Amino acid sequence: MHTTDRTLELDCGRLTPTFYQRLAAGLAPLTFLFRVFRNRMEINALHDLNDAQLRDIGLTRADLTSAFLASTFFEDPSEHLTRSARNRWRLQFFRSSDE
Repeated sequence: MHTTDRTLELDCGRLTPTFYQRLAAGLAPLTFLFRVFRNRMEINALHDLNDAQLRDIGLTRADLTSAFLASTFFEDPSEHLTRSARNRWRLQFFRSSDE
C-alpha cells in the first residue's frame, strides 16, 4: 500500500482588492489634483491679507510669490509655504534663545 501526499496550494497571502479599494485607487490622482487646485485657491486668498496678518501666520508676500514660482502647475505650493513659515519660526526662536 502506497501513501501519496497531496498538497493544495492556496494563495491566501495575496488578497484581491475590493471594489471600493479599486475605486479609491482609481480616484486617488483626481483627489490629489483637486487638493492641489484647492490649496492654490487658498493661497491666492492669502494675497487679500495685509502684511501684519501675514506676519502673524509666519509668512511674507515674498513667500506667497515664491511659492507659486517654485512649484509647477501640478505641485502643491502649500508645502513651500509651510517650509517657509517653519524656517522663519525656527530662526526667530533661536535668535530669542541666544539673548
